[in-house]
Amino acid sequence: MTSAPTPFRDIAPADLLRRLFDAAVQRALPLHTLGAHLPPPPRGRTVVIGAGKAGGAMAQAVEALWPADAPLSGLVVTRYHHTPPRPAGLPQRIEVLEASHPVPDEAGMAAAARILAAVQGLTEDDLVLCLISGGGSALLTLPCEGLTLQDKQRINRELLECGAHIGEMNTVRKHLSRIKGGRLATLCAPARMITLTISDVPGDDPSVIASGPTVPDATTCAGALAILDRYGIALPPAVRAQLEAGALESPKPDDPRFAGQEVRMIATPQQSLEAAAELARSMGLQAHVLSDEVEGESREVGKVHAALARSVAMGRSAFQAPCVLLTGGETTVTVRPLPPGQTRGKGGRAGEFCLGLVQSLAGHPRIWALAADTDGIDGMEENAGARVDPTTLERAAARGLKVTDHLARNDAHGFFQALDDLVVTGPTHTNVNDFRAILIV
Repeated sequence: MTSAPTPFRDIAPADLLRRLFDAAVQRALPLHTLGAHLPPPPRGRTVVIGAGKAGGAMAQAVEALWPADAPLSGLVVTRYHHTPPRPAGLPQRIEVLEASHPVPDEAGMAAAARILAAVQGLTEDDLVLCLISGGGSALLTLPCEGLTLQDKQRINRELLECGAHIGEMNTVRKHLSRIKGGRLATLCAPARMITLTISDVPGDDPSVIASGPTVPDATTCAGALAILDRYGIALPPAVRAQLEAGALESPKPDDPRFAGQEVRMIATPQQSLEAAAELARSMGLQAHVLSDEVEGESREVGKVHAALARSVAMGRSAFQAPCVLLTGGETTVTVRPLPPGQTRGKGGRAGEFCLGLVQSLAGHPRIWALAADTDGIDGMEENAGARVDPTTLERAAARGLKVTDHLARNDAHGFFQALDDLVVTGPTHTNVNDFRAILIV
């Protein structure tokens, strides 16, 4: 017999919001979701490959769920320090490599080359299980001819800083790679391939997750070139010439090498938001999942969420307080030119969202919020995100902190660290992207 959930009014608002975040993460853990999507062992070999922040956890789930007497081998690459502890008694059959994210490095290039080597010489009797999760694009790095790793790092960094959205970034990445944009799948033929993926993108499009290494690509060289020109990102002349000539075109949906390939979505942002909503409702709190596809400039999205929350608090909304509003998706941060004499701050999408929220809420006495990345890392820092409460502005003023100053320097981390309001989880070993919860009482 299980005890009834604690009523939400008996839980501190910050603790309640953290419980909702934890429920969202728990729903997306590979061991809880992957088993229903595994096929039976083939006649031949089973080779596991993959990339992403959940790569280590996904590999361990396959090892735990795959028949002990069936052949299994392979390797995956994940972000540094994102390999989960190995459960006692679980034999390792899949090698886990680590590399840099979000800017690629030599280790990612070496891992990509080894993954390509692992799928050479496969037959129709063999099965390839490809484990894909968010972050795989940077981790699975194999630049096209004429592009050095240093070029790739610079282009990646400039894409991250210019405010390009994930679809634009991945269009470019697919056409500057020898492994992304469906190319990995074509190299596995004639073996059967099943891609098991955790979505971290709005709309759950598998061709966008990790730049779709096993999925046909409908984008074009011309589209990639237009994006680079729009944001003023330079290319080596030889690579630009290849794009202009269409020589770096990716495999398209009508390519026969994709015949029989499958993609199975094992976790999505919507599922995680619904898990958080279900927990809230079990505690007697109304919960509303507004969207899992929210995009836009993080600080501006924060201001929009503040307006929605204020309307609920004032009784001018279809939603009635007390309630919690839940959203997901992937916002962006445009790195601003620095004001004279200022130094660049630190932070990611979730923190900058919270700065915009704080600025617009102006200390509203009935609204609390938490925003965090479900992989446990907001940008490149140690925190997953930040929390906001009715006293945030007052406490900031007491410490001489101004929201406008921190927004000007993209320094959400510095602002919320000074208030002890960072949300720190460590790597979660999954990734269904942004999680935002706003509590109105």
